[in-house]
Amino acid sequence: MAAKPSDIRSKRLQRTGARPRPVQEPGSEPPLSREHIVAAAVELLDAQGVDGLTMRRLADRLGSGVMSLYWHVANKEDVFDLALDRVLEYRGPPPIVKSEDWRGEVFHMLEDWRASMLRHPWSASLLPRRALGPNMLGRLELLSRTLSGAGVADADLNVAIWSLWNYVMGATITRASFGLSDDERAAAQQRLTSLGERYPTVERSRLLLDGDWDGAFRKGLDFLLDGLVPG
Repeated sequence: MAAKPSDIRSKRLQRTGARPRPVQEPGSEPPLSREHIVAAAVELLDAQGVDGLTMRRLADRLGSGVMSLYWHVANKEDVFDLALDRVLEYRGPPPIVKSEDWRGEVFHMLEDWRASMLRHPWSASLLPRRALGPNMLGRLELLSRTLSGAGVADADLNVAIWSLWNYVMGATITRASFGLSDDERAAAQQRLTSLGERYPTVERSRLLLDGDWDGAFRKGLDFLLDGLVPG
């Protein structure tokens, strides 16, 4: 395993007897930390998306040199991993939600997951290949434990987890990308009405006018949990 720059610098100082520089000197770069880098990366991703994050832009945002970043992070991929895990942190339901009601815990957990990704839409595109951060693994462990305690057999647990994963991811991506205005939805529904003879059930449901995204998410989750753990 390659030594970290900080370890190399420490050994160099020990050999030469040189004293380490102060954290910040007049006219020097501002002090950096991994915490500051990750926070700036999240801000940059929120503003410009995945393609907008480069190490140069991140350094500029921090008022630092690019090479200074590498004392704290390995590369851009490392920054992506850290930023994603930051926004997926789950602190659990408030005490008033905690109860013996496993469904309430699952609802809170998955609604929080969806809300986190909607606040940071870039996260959904990164998550499929970066699900091994401690915060995401913590969510999956808590969800697995809760479902197992509710009666989902070990043989069915993976299917249950993937079903809920796919539901949350699909609901989030659809909501984040559905950018039609009220007027545009009304116009689309009017066109659908003109095609009512061909698509009568879709037209009758007023599908394109239903803007209750949160309600639809909760009701769909109810349907899923009814199937996973029959009453």
